[in-house]
Amino acid sequence: MNGLADRVLAATLLLIVMASAIAVVWARNENRELFIRFTRLQNERDQLNIEYGRLELEDATWADPARVASVARHALGMVNPDPAQIRMVRE
Repeated sequence: MNGLADRVLAATLLLIVMASAIAVVWARNENRELFIRFTRLQNERDQLNIEYGRLELEDATWADPARVASVARHALGMVNPDPAQIRMVRE
């Protein structure tokens, strides 16, 4: 009977070791995949930050008061009114 119990114990331990080895391989693979995804997301974040900075610079350029005044004068034909044309409105 002792021989059968030892074989059952050995088979059980072998199954546990195999399950543990499979779990280790799966966990390492999952870790590798998550690290790759993390790296891609960091690269995407960096690209988006660069794009955001470029858009902020572009926004500042387009909203510059001197540029707005120039476009108003040249493209829209706007001019400053004569002082006689200005009316003060009081509440």
